[in-house]
Amino acid sequence: MAKFEEISIYDYSLDELKEMLKPSFRAKQVYNWLYKKYANSYDDMKNIPNELKEELKEKYPIDIMQIVKKEQSRDGSIKYLFKLRDGHTVEAVLLLMKKKKKDEDGNIVRSEQYTVCISSQVGCKVGCTFCLTAKGGFVRNLTVGEYIAQIVNIKRDNEIPENKSLNIVYMGMGEPLDNFENFTKAVQIFSDEEGLAINRRRQTVSTSGVASKIKKLGEKDLGMQLAISLHAVDDELRSELIPMNKAYNIASIIEAVKAFPVDTRKKVMFEYLVIKGKNDSIEAARKLITLLNGIQAKVNLIYFNPYPGTTYQRPEEKDMIKFKDYLNDRGLICTIRESKGLDISAACGQLKEKEANGNT
Repeated sequence: MAKFEEISIYDYSLDELKEMLKPSFRAKQVYNWLYKKYANSYDDMKNIPNELKEELKEKYPIDIMQIVKKEQSRDGSIKYLFKLRDGHTVEAVLLLMKKKKKDEDGNIVRSEQYTVCISSQVGCKVGCTFCLTAKGGFVRNLTVGEYIAQIVNIKRDNEIPENKSLNIVYMGMGEPLDNFENFTKAVQIFSDEEGLAINRRRQTVSTSGVASKIKKLGEKDLGMQLAISLHAVDDELRSELIPMNKAYNIASIIEAVKAFPVDTRKKVMFEYLVIKGKNDSIEAARKLITLLNGIQAKVNLIYFNPYPGTTYQRPEEKDMIKFKDYLNDRGLICTIRESKGLDISAACGQLKEKEANGNT
C-alpha cells in the first residue's frame, strides 16, 4: 500500500515551524491559534498577515479530517468516526472518566476528567481475532498530523477549555508501534507546553506486543506509560487471539517489558481481555501471577464487548470478580475496567463497520 504523503500544519513541532516561518514569532502565534483556540481555518487567525495565511492555506492545510458520525452513550462517552483526506475513516473515543462535582453551594470542587482513545492506522496488520478492526485489513499509517487532529477536533467539538488537560491512550484502530516514527513524534507535539500541553505521563501507548519496538521505545525514554495487550497466559491461546504472537511470543514481550524504563510512581499496565470460557479461569489467574513476577505490574481486566458475527462471548460478572480477587489477594494489583459505551458502537472498529454497511 502506498505511503500517504500529504502533510498538514499539525505535522510540525513548534521548533520546526519557527524554522519554516519568518519572522519566527509567527510560529508561536499560529501554534496559539491551533492549540489554544482550536482554529479550523487560517481566516480565523486575526493577527496573522493575509499573505502568510494564503501561503499556509496552500501548503499546510488545517481541515484534514471531518467528523462524519458520532454516537453518545448514556454514560457520557462519545464515539467519533472521522473521514480523512483520502476518503478513509478512523475512530476515536472521548471517555468521561469522572463527572463534574459540586458542593452544597453549587461551587465546582472537581471538574470533569477525560480520557481520549485515538487511532494509529487505517486498519491494522496484527489481525487479532477478537477485534473488528482486523476485518478490513491494513490500509496505511496515520500521519503525525492525523494523530494530533483527532485530539484537536474532539476538544473543539466538546468545547473543552485549552487549559483543561486530558489523558491520551493510543489504543484505537491499529498498532501504534507499527507506526513508530509518526507515533513518537505525536507524543512530543502533544506534550509541548505552547501547544496542547498534555504531559507525557498522561499518555499511554497500548501495544499488542511488538517486542523489538517496545525495546526501541524504551531507548527513546519518552516518559510515557506502557500498556501491554496480553489477553492470554500461554502461547497457544495467545497465538489464536493474536496471530502476531508467533513472531513475538509471550517470553519475548516479558523480556522487553522488564527492560522498559518505568516511572517509579507508575506501573506497567497489562490489559487482559476476558472472553467467556477462553481465559477466565482461576487457573489462568494463577499462571498470570507467575508470568508477571518481578515486574512492577498492574492488571486491567476488560470485558469482551461482542459485535455482530463474533463467536466470542462476554464473560460472567462473577467470574471477572473471582479472577480480580484472586490476583489482588496475592499481591498483584488488579482492576476491572468499567465498561463504557455499551449502548453505542463501543467495540473498536464497530462504528466504522456500521457506517460502511449503511446501518444507522
